[in-house]
Amino acid sequence: MKHLKYTICILAISLGFLSCSEDYFDVNSSVTAPTTQSLEPQYRIKGAIENMFTGILYRGSREILGVTQYGSQNNANYYSETWSSSFTTGRYFLWQNAYVYSLPNTADLIVLGKKHNSPNFTAVGKILRAYGFGTTTDQYGAIVFKETYDGESALNLTPKFEDQKTVYQGIIKLLDEAIVEIKQPSEIELNANGGDVFYNGNKEQWTRLAYALKARYLNHLSKKSSGDMAYDADAIIEACAKALQSNADNAFRSYGGGDAENDRQPYAAGGYGSSRVDYFSHFFVELLKNSLNLPVAYEDPRLKIIVPEAINGGYQGVRTGEGPLPDNATGGGNYSLGNGGHYTSAPAPTYMMTFSEVKYIEAEARFRKGDRPGAYAALKIGIQADFEKASASSMEAATYIAKMDAEIGATGLTLTHIMVQKYITLLFDPETWVDMRRMDYSNTIYPGLERPVNVNLTIFPGANDWIQGMMYEYNEEDRNYENMPDNSANVRLTTPLWWNVAE
Repeated sequence: MKHLKYTICILAISLGFLSCSEDYFDVNSSVTAPTTQSLEPQYRIKGAIENMFTGILYRGSREILGVTQYGSQNNANYYSETWSSSFTTGRYFLWQNAYVYSLPNTADLIVLGKKHNSPNFTAVGKILRAYGFGTTTDQYGAIVFKETYDGESALNLTPKFEDQKTVYQGIIKLLDEAIVEIKQPSEIELNANGGDVFYNGNKEQWTRLAYALKARYLNHLSKKSSGDMAYDADAIIEACAKALQSNADNAFRSYGGGDAENDRQPYAAGGYGSSRVDYFSHFFVELLKNSLNLPVAYEDPRLKIIVPEAINGGYQGVRTGEGPLPDNATGGGNYSLGNGGHYTSAPAPTYMMTFSEVKYIEAEARFRKGDRPGAYAALKIGIQADFEKASASSMEAATYIAKMDAEIGATGLTLTHIMVQKYITLLFDPETWVDMRRMDYSNTIYPGLERPVNVNLTIFPGANDWIQGMMYEYNEEDRNYENMPDNSANVRLTTPLWWNVAE
């Protein structure tokens, strides 16, 4: 009971309560029970948005850097790179951050929007909630969905888990409802208190974000061929057409670049996640050295923008799980540091959804449909947008696309070309792990992809054995073991999620 009390105290604090008394457990009558009555929605929207970055996007990305292989550690055998120790004991904190910090804020925003006759806030709450549930289920599979905190019902300490298909149906429903509600008149404007740090109250841009997320989750169903959740290329293309229209619609969080770690891009030097990306990975750096996968390597101009030059010159990444080899007195002078590039400088933005991703989703859908010219056109628009996002010059973008036109073109287009470009634009985003699993970790799709050095051979003995999901956290297992699916490491880490099973 003591453990449970502390767990709820954490939840209470996240919801804005300053005390945790004995009668907190009497959630039907206690004055200290969770409530949404204290603040109007315009004072909650900023926190709801920003908690998606700290609690979902960052936490969802940091432990899987050794899976997505963007960055590498300063030492060998780091647990998240070799999928061992803490990975096998449920000490991975997306779950706690999602359910204690991020999702409760979205629930309150939905309730407050209804209470104050302001459905625009309800819509934003549902869009953010869909993203939070989506990222969480994509890492774990079955999750708590219907019985989690909703801002209205009594808090349930032992909620039931829902299978991933049910969660996905719920996510699409949330987004469809939000698309309707964002257009409705509200008594309080979205940016009434300056809290809409995404779009400054622009409802059309929120609508585009909802469609972008809908396209993302529908695209995850590429292995589903039957039933009401079968892959539908036309539905994805339609959603993309209504989604983000340019980089001006990108959903991102800015940072001031100050001394405080929470005022710096998380993976920048001095950011709260900087130690997770000591160096860029060997795989990522080598991919940028020939991102078009041409017989004669053609260096991507974004290499020198994203990846810092090594102290000893050149660009070289550290192999995941190996750590830097002792090449000089400092032990890492030949390798490119993980912070200081365009996306890892202190004031660099962190992106939740981008126009370039939307175009790559469209390109994949058109490619699967057999529309190579349409897929190639969408791919080129996405590349142009990503070059702009990376602050590359127009000449660099034009030269790169011209090279692609000359040596690949629509007739030579493969899924590799689409997924590599998407991999680059999704730098540090947990969405990349979804793609890698959908693509079966193929080193044809991702040229040069290898399992980490020193990988955990007890659970992943075969050369083609890759991690498929995360273990539920130990605090959930302690409290709710009767409802939790099998949480043994050899099951959780190796069992493909629902959307990754062909049917």
